[in-house]
Amino acid sequence: MKTNKVLKVNGIALDKKQLCNHLEKIASGHNLVNKSDKQTYPIPHLKESFNVIKEVYNLLNEHLKLGIGIHPAGEWLLDNLYIIEETVKQIEKELTLKKYINFVGIANGEYKGFARIYVLASNIVAFTDNKIERRDLEDYLKSYQENKTLSMEEIWNIGLFLEIAIIENIREVCEKIYISQIEKYKAENIVERLVENKTKQEQIFKRNTFKKVEKNLLNDTQYSFIEYMSYILKRYGKKGYSYLKALEETIELTGSNVSDIIKKEHFDIAVRKVTIGNSITSIKKIQRINFLEIFENVNGVEELLKKDPSNVYSKMDSKSKEYYRNKIKEISKKTKISEIYITRKILDLANKNENNKEEKKSHIGYYLIDEGILELYKELKYKPKINIKTKAKIKIYIISIILFSIIISFFMSVNLNIKNIIFYIIAFTLFFVPATEIVNQVISYILSKTVKPKIIPKLDFLNGIDEENSTMVVIPTIVKSKEKVQELMGKLEVFYLANKSENLYFCLLGDCSESENEEEDFDKEVIEEGKKQVEILNQKYLNKKIPTFNFIYRKRIFNEKEESYLGWERKRGMLSQFNEYLLRKYKNTI
Repeated sequence: MKTNKVLKVNGIALDKKQLCNHLEKIASGHNLVNKSDKQTYPIPHLKESFNVIKEVYNLLNEHLKLGIGIHPAGEWLLDNLYIIEETVKQIEKELTLKKYINFVGIANGEYKGFARIYVLASNIVAFTDNKIERRDLEDYLKSYQENKTLSMEEIWNIGLFLEIAIIENIREVCEKIYISQIEKYKAENIVERLVENKTKQEQIFKRNTFKKVEKNLLNDTQYSFIEYMSYILKRYGKKGYSYLKALEETIELTGSNVSDIIKKEHFDIAVRKVTIGNSITSIKKIQRINFLEIFENVNGVEELLKKDPSNVYSKMDSKSKEYYRNKIKEISKKTKISEIYITRKILDLANKNENNKEEKKSHIGYYLIDEGILELYKELKYKPKINIKTKAKIKIYIISIILFSIIISFFMSVNLNIKNIIFYIIAFTLFFVPATEIVNQVISYILSKTVKPKIIPKLDFLNGIDEENSTMVVIPTIVKSKEKVQELMGKLEVFYLANKSENLYFCLLGDCSESENEEEDFDKEVIEEGKKQVEILNQKYLNKKIPTFNFIYRKRIFNEKEESYLGWERKRGMLSQFNEYLLRKYKNTI
């Protein structure tokens, strides 16, 4: 059975400029393949690493109870294990094998088969000593992209792979902490037996604990043992002096001395403490980073999309932008063409139609989510699968319901063995109605599970509505009295207070009830009260030249053009054009 490969990047801390240069160099040397090797999937080793970290955590807790000195780096672990645990669970949930395989892989060299973004993240972590800063991360990604372009999926998931690389480094520190603690335990055991002369029954530190240390981890562990043994022997004063002297003489025979070993061990302790401190802090920082900002600043596709000739893309909300980017990613997977090239072609098509009478053709979205996608495929020299138009889909949907309903009704009627043709037709008709409902429900359920719903792109008005998109909120109702006008204008004020924004206007559109008379007694009363209430509100909230509130009382008799226009829009519930009409007509009047 094949075991998963483990990615190991060794490096020393570099300054920002040096690391940027290094990333540019490794980018130029990366030969790429479309997919990563499943044998390089990092999650199995990540789980194993967390088990090692947890084992060290448990050992530290035991040694605290026994009174053994804790490695300074271990103190970080004792306080922050829950952060590592939550991070591992989140990574495991988000990074599935299928998702990992679809990342661009390295084609050759020592990192062959590994996901390119995983190698990049590991390099950043290795050469910063696990210290990740938001601004620096953005510059590192830009440096790499000087020679190789990262895909949108890679940029979006960089944080995930940074966390994996950091946790793997925490594991390495924990292995050293583990050895150090066992050596301390060993020293305590020796002192307990030789200096304190305790019997086996009296001993607290048992020798059988030593078997926990694997042989391959015992290299160069004498420094931890010597440093701690020297420390505890000094603690015993005269009683431990002879043993301390013997220790110093033994060390001197190797050409070294206890003082130098202690200095070296203290230096290693300080380095490990800084490393694990940086690691824990960086995990916290990564979880707080707004990767959407980094993505928009670093991603080449985003930069190109912002050049939309219609100037619509930059005004869209984040979900709509993400929808566009995901469509580019889907097309890239279908066509095996880079995202940057596809985006440039979309931009070229939009620029060609900048002065087209159909304004939508100058918007990049027309070539991503509308009929213009066929033009894009033509430019890319890609033959898509049969594209069924919306009207054809509706016909197929209706015909399917009718056809299946007829088949079900026919078989149900046949099973009744009715010989009289009239009764047969009646039975068929009676079965057809419920059959239609059942078929409709079944088809709707199947479609809801198989067809992805389309997102309607939206503009971002979080910071207010611009003048170009001025909107009038029209509330149509029937009014017969001034009291009703007062009540509705009060509600209109509440709507305004809940939705304060520049270039947003409110209008109460009063309709009359049916009547045989052209004029009613309450008409004048309603109109006067409407004018009065609008004037009061506009004076109360006067913060611009154009009045915020409007009141329109629709008379029964209009000129033929106006009546037909208003009636047509109202019947269809299509208030957008109606709003434009009212805004244009009443924008400068109360």
